[in-house]
Amino acid sequence: MTAFLTGFRTVLLLILCFGVSAVHAANVKNVRIWLAPDHARLVFDLSGPADHKIFTLKKPDRIVLDVDSSTMSADISKLALSKSPIKQIRKGKNGKQLRIVLDMKRAVRPKSFALKPNQQYGHRLVVDLYDEDKPQVVKKAVYKPQSTGKVRDIIVSIDAGHGGDDPGAIGPGRVREKDVVLAIAKDLKKLFDKTPGYKAVLTRSSDYYISLRGRTKKARKQNADLFVSIHADAFKDARARGASVWVLSPRGASSEVGRWLARKENSADLIGGVGSVSLEDKDDVLAGVLLDMSMTASRSDSRQVAKNIHKNISRFARMHKPTVEQAGFVVLKSPDIPSLLVETGFISNPGEAKKLKTRSYQRQMAKAIHAGITSHFARKPPMMTYVAEAQTSSPSARTYKVVRGDTLSVIASRNGVPLKALRDANKLTTDRIRVGQVLRIPSS
Repeated sequence: MTAFLTGFRTVLLLILCFGVSAVHAANVKNVRIWLAPDHARLVFDLSGPADHKIFTLKKPDRIVLDVDSSTMSADISKLALSKSPIKQIRKGKNGKQLRIVLDMKRAVRPKSFALKPNQQYGHRLVVDLYDEDKPQVVKKAVYKPQSTGKVRDIIVSIDAGHGGDDPGAIGPGRVREKDVVLAIAKDLKKLFDKTPGYKAVLTRSSDYYISLRGRTKKARKQNADLFVSIHADAFKDARARGASVWVLSPRGASSEVGRWLARKENSADLIGGVGSVSLEDKDDVLAGVLLDMSMTASRSDSRQVAKNIHKNISRFARMHKPTVEQAGFVVLKSPDIPSLLVETGFISNPGEAKKLKTRSYQRQMAKAIHAGITSHFARKPPMMTYVAEAQTSSPSARTYKVVRGDTLSVIASRNGVPLKALRDANKLTTDRIRVGQVLRIPSS
């Protein structure tokens, strides 16, 4: 017993002297690089968790990454760095730390963080390198109207989910969600490129990651009239199947209004698309009313487009639910951009995964989404667009069917006609209208 206690004390003393980190030393097993238009991402695959710190050096520009009590077995000589801001990567020791030095071609702004294991990768250390060619000047935003009085295209922002180090769901045969949805997104863009009066913009055009808020931020910068995010579902039970279409839930809308109000004082964000207004100079009550009105109109249009797409997909695919579904997904929370999310099927289901990876099925899915969007804008085109102008010049198209969320003043504004002229053309004594009512639109 005495010998056992003596041995135990010896082991305990060694742990106290050398630290627990020696027991949990991590090894950098692999290094990957992803290139996006505005940044490069380095991903270090670790055998376990490890603390790290990062700092920059000048003349010449370098980024130094120190990883505690770690080693590197990865071969960094084969990394494709030619199109990246990195000239070369070196490794060495800094006491007990693994030191990784990035020799840079130019100055960048680094950001690092650790990721826990997921279904495909283990522990990872991520370093994002953002371009810093131009100094960032913080200044008061100046509102520039989207419309200059000229007719414009309807802008559709197409978002392919996941990307880069985030593969999304992985189905049988290692088919990856990020690859399937990017192919569908590109097919959808090609369809809009061939459709007069439309301009489609991809949030990501190749294999790199964008944050959820970053995706909606891109749509706002593009002055998008609609945002559609494309995904493929997954579930632990491989029998789960069916496509689905999602819009923002009422609870999600309320939380987003609260978020915008909370950050209003430090923001010059605009809402409302054409003729946008800034929240910066509005009191809380007025800002809340404006946000709520904008979100209500946006959700109404989102539901209409979603119903169209749901109906189109149901003609050739099984649907997970018979109606459009609602959730608080972050990508659906733009208060002034109608937004929807399409789950093209369960990639975890062998039958649906087999379909989703075929080009014919991807194109069929893109056509269903395209038809749903264009049919909506044919009925409710934004004012000062080519689609709206085409309807104005066509006598057969001078009627409009009222949908939920419409008001007479909004219909008049959207079609570029005076409110009084719209009342007179339909012999209305008040501004009350009903869902399903067909209105005559007079010449503007």
